[in-house]
Amino acid sequence: MYRVLIISLAALLAACQNTPQPPSSAAKETAQEQETISTVTQQPVATAEPSVAVIKETKSPQQVDDVWQRVRMQLSFPESQHKDVQKRVDWYLAHPNYMEEISRRAQPYLYHIVTEVEKRNLPIELALMPLIESDFDASAYSHKHASGLWQLTPSLAQYFKVKISPWYDGRQDVINSTDAALDFLEYLHKRFDGDWYHTIAAYNVGEGRVLKAIEKNKKAGKSTDFFALDLPKQTRHYVPKLLAAVHLLKHQKMVFPPIENSPAIATLPVKGAVILAQRSQWQQLENLNHGVIRFPAVIDAPHLVVPANEKAQWQDIIAKQQSSDYSQWHHYTIAKGDSLSVIAKRYELTTSQLKAFNNLKSDRIRVGDKLILPVLADEQIEHKVASGESLWKIARRYDVTVTKLKQWNNLSRETLRIGDKLKVFLSRS
Repeated sequence: MYRVLIISLAALLAACQNTPQPPSSAAKETAQEQETISTVTQQPVATAEPSVAVIKETKSPQQVDDVWQRVRMQLSFPESQHKDVQKRVDWYLAHPNYMEEISRRAQPYLYHIVTEVEKRNLPIELALMPLIESDFDASAYSHKHASGLWQLTPSLAQYFKVKISPWYDGRQDVINSTDAALDFLEYLHKRFDGDWYHTIAAYNVGEGRVLKAIEKNKKAGKSTDFFALDLPKQTRHYVPKLLAAVHLLKHQKMVFPPIENSPAIATLPVKGAVILAQRSQWQQLENLNHGVIRFPAVIDAPHLVVPANEKAQWQDIIAKQQSSDYSQWHHYTIAKGDSLSVIAKRYELTTSQLKAFNNLKSDRIRVGDKLILPVLADEQIEHKVASGESLWKIARRYDVTVTKLKQWNNLSRETLRIGDKLKVFLSRS
């Protein structure tokens, strides 16, 4: 009997020693709160086909069929029973179609983002941040002039060497923006001594604001846990939104429509300017290349993003476009007093871009010669906003998208003022 008791105690102690401890950012939760959340969200344990479930669990995250499942298998943040998290869980559950739209938008990007997070050995939860930042909308703009999946600001983009020019905005490119966002998160993680909740909050509101809130609580003898900090309302809701999405995915409380666990996109390097002569061709790539501002002129972009299963096809098309017919582009006749630098500045180009576009070996030009400018030849107009007009009405009038109107004019808002002037680029091709 004593031997049995000793063995039982040893087993119990071993189990206690192996219990994982939450990171420093997790709030301490009471047993009563845990029971409340469990009552609200506990999923019944499936009993059918146990052998199949066992087989699935033996696969590595990289071997499963669905990227969402790949993420679910690697979730590591501790459960939070904070009321703000539960409130967001309830919101998600009340909007069951939300994750369907998220999966549709995330389909081209999620595999790449998850792979990049894994390469850096970062928590897989970070791959869900575009869900919170932009609803996985690569063309999203905010009132703070943040842009893209990861909502990078111009200053942050510049710091992490993401190119922004009149022709290309790398914040709306999944490759460049993901690299910059993860670089920033790694920096913040070190800055906040390994606390991921503080890190994620700082990504949203800025490191200075979070550091100030932490210092304020320290001086007052209060907890420095994320949920105890005095932060702006948006940031107080930011981390709970992420934790709620993690909870739903982890416990499969909502349907996350499957996304194939294989590369959906590939990149093709671009040197100089590339012209896709037929608009019907470009339209197939437009939704993967929101960073290319003035389609179909691909200038300043380091690459084009194409469907992975069509990479060879697009490689051939782009190679042929290098020596394409430029009839759809603006032909400029050099006048007295012109120089390459003056012309380039007028059309928001660099001199090197203008030379590359025209295969010029030197800066010398002659009056009467013609230059080809990567500006849509059909029409480039300035629209003056009239009473009762909206971005949607103007876009419909010119048969362009609202996204492009905002991008051409660097607009972060939907509202317009009477008398505002908007650039519109038109093509009949």
